[in-house]
Amino acid sequence: MYSLNRRTMLKAVGAVSAGVALASKAEAATAAPTPVGVSAYPFPLSAVRLLASPFLDNMNRTLAYFRFVDPDRLLHMFRINVGLPSSAQPCGGWESPNTELRGHSTGHLMSGLAQAYANTGDTTYKSKGDYLVSSLAACQSASPNAGFHAGYLSAYPESFFDRLESGQQVWAPYYTLHKIMAGLLDQYTLAGNSQALTVLTGMAGWVKWRTDRLSQAQMQAVLDTEFGGMPEVLANLYLVTGNRDHLTTAQRFDHARILDPLAANQDRLAGFHANTQIPKIIGAIREYHASGTTRYRDIADNFWRIVTAHHSYVIGGNSNGEYFQTPDAVASQLSDTTCEVCNTYNMLKLTRQLFFTDPTRAELMDYYELALLNQILGEQDPTSAHGFVTYYTPLRAGGIKTYSNDYGDFTCDHGTGMESQTKFADSIYFYAGETLYVNLFTASVLTWPGRAITVKQDTTFPSASSTRLTIGGSGHIALKIRIPSWTSGATIRVNGAPPSVAVTPGTYATIDRTWADGDVVDVSLPASLSFPRANDNSGVGAVKYGPVVLAGQYGTTDLGGVLPTLRTDTLVQDSANPLRFTATASTGSVSLLPFHQTHHTRYTVYWKIAGAPPQGNSYEAEAGGNTLGGQAAVRSSSGASGGALVGYVGNGTANYLRFNNVTATAGAHRITVYYASGEDRSIAISANGGAATTVGTPNSGGWDTVGSVTATLTLVAGANTILITNAGGWAPDIDRIVVS
Repeated sequence: MYSLNRRTMLKAVGAVSAGVALASKAEAATAAPTPVGVSAYPFPLSAVRLLASPFLDNMNRTLAYFRFVDPDRLLHMFRINVGLPSSAQPCGGWESPNTELRGHSTGHLMSGLAQAYANTGDTTYKSKGDYLVSSLAACQSASPNAGFHAGYLSAYPESFFDRLESGQQVWAPYYTLHKIMAGLLDQYTLAGNSQALTVLTGMAGWVKWRTDRLSQAQMQAVLDTEFGGMPEVLANLYLVTGNRDHLTTAQRFDHARILDPLAANQDRLAGFHANTQIPKIIGAIREYHASGTTRYRDIADNFWRIVTAHHSYVIGGNSNGEYFQTPDAVASQLSDTTCEVCNTYNMLKLTRQLFFTDPTRAELMDYYELALLNQILGEQDPTSAHGFVTYYTPLRAGGIKTYSNDYGDFTCDHGTGMESQTKFADSIYFYAGETLYVNLFTASVLTWPGRAITVKQDTTFPSASSTRLTIGGSGHIALKIRIPSWTSGATIRVNGAPPSVAVTPGTYATIDRTWADGDVVDVSLPASLSFPRANDNSGVGAVKYGPVVLAGQYGTTDLGGVLPTLRTDTLVQDSANPLRFTATASTGSVSLLPFHQTHHTRYTVYWKIAGAPPQGNSYEAEAGGNTLGGQAAVRSSSGASGGALVGYVGNGTANYLRFNNVTATAGAHRITVYYASGEDRSIAISANGGAATTVGTPNSGGWDTVGSVTATLTLVAGANTILITNAGGWAPDIDRIVVS
């Protein structure tokens, strides 16, 4: 969240503006429209119960905070703002009486409470949410007596909007309004509070009146100040009520300066405050679902691809100092203010909506898993009874996480943390008709509404790279299980036997059958080490084991931003803990643990990468005597060992690279494939016409940055042919292979 002086409290000034009262009216009873372009759907939170796991542990700590927090303290400035009595102690941080963003946390709390009630059924959270809503309704009713227009509701005076519209300095009044409106909508849709809808539609009517008075040029000037997810909440309100006024108002918040370049697939994000922009794009995809205008969909899709490929760190987060930097700047942008967690919270919301739009794109849930595991799960302090969370996620060598507190912080990340940690159940499973998507490997039970079918997922993932699904009840399900791009050699067994289905990294494996009570699906997703490189420096990289980013543990040693050099060939896995490694670095022996488990210690995520190359015979892809098939062609590349790669410009078996005359002794050989890819892909590799092994090829840090993966093939004595292709999707560019 942006402030004019970062994280410095701004003093609220200005008098209450007088104006003509706006009559509040109840929402017309209109049928909710069907969203456009949606092909997959979420289950209600009540249908998915978390089982024992780190996710449930995090959620329980946040629930303890919900039971603890005093709503009257959060309501204090709302009441004072309209002249209602309050003896509560004011909050600190961004909720203090002199901070212009005051009131936003109340919206986050309403959303978190609604999610908690929907997921657990515990009426403690509903009662506290109901109290917040009724109290806010009283403040809204008193608003005209305080000199504000009818429908207005906030913890600061309406004059903040006069300042905004006249170009005076003000923090972000619509940002706060969005949080309150979103919380009210969640109270209505998730907790069944009808009064919340009445209060919300009064606020929406006020927003319509306020923005209708402005010309297009005036409105665009207003939009240069952060306004949160106003287009999202208004589009969502239209999809709930069918009142087109809300969609029209949502579209007033289309910020041309940001949306127009994205519609043309242009990356002009550098220099813009990151989390100001992401909610605009969530608004765009929801405006597509509300209107069917494909330009909105294209904006959202282009933005997602640009940010994940060119503005993201290995943990899935983005931004340095809260701003987007030059595209592909990673190694040059490691600091204590990287990866504001709000950004990732919003990127996951966007990713989810894009998946609903096109559920064939497993890459979306690959990213979701990456960011959820490595940043969102790891934002919370596990030693805090109330689930305190981080604001930034330092990626400077020697950085350390810092956390929020009960009442003296209340930053935007404190707010989104209350939501993130109570919605882990919302994206594990999606459905479309009788198709079930298993997106995430999280211990849980799905009770399919209306079908008398349950799906229990038993797993300790990512500690173990496997999961078991047990069907309760009977019926037809086209079961789609995500096979992550990071795995190789994945297997599926149904009641102990392998089904005749494709199990390809970066896709969904589909088992379409009528299931019987007690049927069991075992999924094995072998993980291996990989070393994704920074987009801007191939000599700098990170360590991943499957989807888990590992961090070097440095205790109290502040490395001062100086990256240690890691010998990747010295990594040794702990036999008792597959997520723990030891290695040799330039600083000496070092332990590497999952980043999400790294707390209260200094660490490094990025390293200078060094390691002995594999020993064996090297074969360059562009060498004479090799065979290119289909659209495969040689192209130049500064990152390649021999000055060229073989570029795959299509997918399928017609496009391939065959290394001829690969000499070897008879037996099993380790094949190291060096490749370049700007996005997660995979290859199928085989020897002498035999069965192919599919290997995931994670984003190597850019199209001209070379990474490596390994496979084991059985070769014959003398000359061999090694074929690289990908029948099921895009393959990366290939630099060379080394046969050990």
